[in-house]
Amino acid sequence: MSSTNRRSFLARGAALAAVPTVAALAGGALADRASADTLPDYAPVPPSALGPAVNAQGFYVGQVEKNLYWVTDATYQAAFLTTRDGVVLFDAPPTIGHNLQRAIDQIASANGVSSTVTHIVYSHHHADHLGASSLFGRNVVRIGQIETKKLLASEKDPTRPLPDVTFDTSYTLRVGGERVDLAWHGTNHTPDNIYIHFTNHDTLMLVDVNLPGWVPFDSFNLNEDIPGSIAAPDTAMAYPWKHFIGGHMGRLGTRHDMVLYQQYVTDIIANVKKALVNVDPTPFFAKYGNNSWAAVKEYQAAQVAYASAPVIKKYTGVLAAADVYTASTTFVILESIRLDLGVGSQVHA
Repeated sequence: MSSTNRRSFLARGAALAAVPTVAALAGGALADRASADTLPDYAPVPPSALGPAVNAQGFYVGQVEKNLYWVTDATYQAAFLTTRDGVVLFDAPPTIGHNLQRAIDQIASANGVSSTVTHIVYSHHHADHLGASSLFGRNVVRIGQIETKKLLASEKDPTRPLPDVTFDTSYTLRVGGERVDLAWHGTNHTPDNIYIHFTNHDTLMLVDVNLPGWVPFDSFNLNEDIPGSIAAPDTAMAYPWKHFIGGHMGRLGTRHDMVLYQQYVTDIIANVKKALVNVDPTPFFAKYGNNSWAAVKEYQAAQVAYASAPVIKKYTGVLAAADVYTASTTFVILESIRLDLGVGSQVHA
């Protein structure tokens, strides 16, 4: 999915989020259409998917290892490294916003170190992970992959200042006696999404690929490169690490979380390949005649149901929201396998 399409999707989401306010202004007419009684029920979230409770200000900050810390609002995540020369921040999600500096101040005060953010590392260009970058002013060195700078330059968003330092495939950041290895191993979630390896802290940060404890967000995390995203966990597992920062939800991950995520995606792929062979298109085209889109829509819905049902059953209670987003992820993977790999294509005789 292109960046433009993703922004359109998020814009629609923002519009939907505004509906309750509009309904209230309209005297509640719209609010009557949805209530706790009419909304669908979903499987309970497994306790293993949940992280620590946020504080009264809406965030949690905790130690990952040594002087590496992470911050979450239970939906988004960022990280920071305290050094003798200041703080290096990794991503700046706007939903956490000013709580990023509050979290840094809390840790710095407790440890007697500087709370000044001197560097911000961009995992990738998306606004939902960088939209609070401008809060830290101009006297900060921002670092990102070269494509990140190109994409941000085209998007002209003042909340996401352009990186001052860019790299192509790798960059070693050295600040205050600390070392962090940044690497680009090809496109995955976006053309610029990078691997952030905290070599002395046994930690890897890779955003928007695996969300520990949860299935991917709608439509396979809106990944722009499906084959690249499917391959990314293998690249991640080649690094030595114990702790994983995935950029979303309320807890850190482990290598077991990555293995579980890989199994989940592998199961979807296996079932999609079966669906592409076993679901007969004939009844759908027979019923809808010359309405080709109706036939295709119902045919693909049947394929998705065939492929996703056993996965939903297997992972409900294991990964949070397996019953919420597995079908949409299955559709995206089905289309990639059909279009990128040619599985299920038939040559007319």
